[in-house]
Amino acid sequence: MILRTKIFLTICIVSIQFCKGYSRVEFGNEASDTTRLVNILISVKDKDLNSNGETLVAIGKELLNTPYNGGTLEGYEELVRISTDKLDCTTFVELVLSMGKTLAERRSSWRDVVYNMENIRYRGGKCDGYASRLHYISDWILDNSFRGNLEEVTTKVGKADYAVKTLDFMSTHRDKYPALKDSTNFAQLKEAEIGYRSHRFPYLKRENVKNAKLQNGDVVAFTTNVKGLDVTHIGLIVMKDGVPYLMHASSKAGKVIIEDKPLTEYLRKNQSMTGIRVIRLKE
Repeated sequence: MILRTKIFLTICIVSIQFCKGYSRVEFGNEASDTTRLVNILISVKDKDLNSNGETLVAIGKELLNTPYNGGTLEGYEELVRISTDKLDCTTFVELVLSMGKTLAERRSSWRDVVYNMENIRYRGGKCDGYASRLHYISDWILDNSFRGNLEEVTTKVGKADYAVKTLDFMSTHRDKYPALKDSTNFAQLKEAEIGYRSHRFPYLKRENVKNAKLQNGDVVAFTTNVKGLDVTHIGLIVMKDGVPYLMHASSKAGKVIIEDKPLTEYLRKNQSMTGIRVIRLKE
């Protein structure tokens, strides 16, 4: 009886230690999500592509027609949430980048995707509450650039202008974010926003996008004239005959698509977008 109890306790301890590394992870459906992640990694790896950009496009195409669903990152507590059967514009881009980084590291495990997702989505690469998530794209770019994950190339690919904005949309629209009902979350978010008072960032005005030297797999973040906000949408570039098109999780289409009109036409139809910022996965 004592031996059986010791064996049981040993199994419990091992299980706890194993789960401890993934205690902040939540899948939409663990079995189907982990299987799909591995299948995509293997499929894209077998294509023997020549660049990170081509790899990101190939991963994105594997996710085409995935249904759009907003708010999938929200919950009672902050967890590294991953779903492959419902995506919004941000989770689509982060999922593609996480898988792209995993392949660039010559790895092919869903656990590596989880690690890279946390690394990309959270300040300092660690999920530590709601405010640790990089909610503003400017914050996301700067933090990931500092840690060597991403590189902003807006000023390198075209004629860049600069915007100066105070990023406080979330704290000034507290009612839109259920997690901000919690006073601790709200205070921590306000503290994070302090670093983005009169924040200056580069962007390509809509009239200058047509001459930009974009390439496959570029992440494009659409700047906005909305007060307190830097970016309202995000997606990936797919080149067709030298012309950039947008691949993204579209709320209008209700799924992940590649737009049938060039990027310049997409911008023309969305007048609230003032231009784009361009980000690349670091080689």
